[in-house]
Amino acid sequence: MKPPLCVLTIAGSDSGGGAGIQADMRTIEALGGHALTAITAVTAQDTRGVSGWEAVADRLVARQVEAALAGFTVAAAKTGLLPNAAAVRTVARLLSRRPRTALVVDPVIASTSGTSFLDQAGIAALRERLMPLAALVTPNWPEASLLSGIRVGSEPEAALAALQLAAGCGRPVLVKGGHATGRVCADVLALPDGTLAWFRGPRIATANSHGTGCVLSSAIATFLARGEPLGGSITRARAFLRRTLRRGRAVRWQGRGPAFVANA
Repeated sequence: MKPPLCVLTIAGSDSGGGAGIQADMRTIEALGGHALTAITAVTAQDTRGVSGWEAVADRLVARQVEAALAGFTVAAAKTGLLPNAAAVRTVARLLSRRPRTALVVDPVIASTSGTSFLDQAGIAALRERLMPLAALVTPNWPEASLLSGIRVGSEPEAALAALQLAAGCGRPVLVKGGHATGRVCADVLALPDGTLAWFRGPRIATANSHGTGCVLSSAIATFLARGEPLGGSITRARAFLRRTLRRGRAVRWQGRGPAFVANA
């Protein structure tokens, strides 16, 4: 029997289980993959926010990534929280040796509750070193603003930021519209040649949306690992996320609950 497709997630750990490595693993395995992990930071958080966090030593991040790449056939990888410029450069250096491994870069710069993780040097390293390696980059509106320098507060501004980022790194960029208001949630995909594509769907009313970006990026990486084209991977990952949001919205947490609860 052949082993399942292996997808490597390089991200932070969430003690509340709603985002980061924990959400990535649940998503990858729900979609039939085998999750490999490299933990970049350890966070103390619950449904109300982050109360503390510490970065994992850069050399240990490197050893985890090296072990995964050496010991398994990695079909795709995704990055989440990278806590500093050194970690970004290390991960970029190691993944640059595996150009056939589909990489999804989810640029986690700060938590939704307001905790900042990555400084300006780290943001610059993301743009210059890691994003040019990606099969897809998946910033939300605040992340797209920080990466592009364009204030993103509307769909036209999201499209403009996506186009600028895609042209700058030479790779496709999906700016997610979860931070918008209104009845429709719209993500915009920009290609380096200036092509735009919109992915729209009715907004799902739920208080349980912690980790949506992690779930979406992990799902996209898993579909890419299975050989799906980029557009199809985005479409199928969005459908998976929407199913999990609908299933989990009835769960009552103390605060903002996880987007994906496997047994909800």
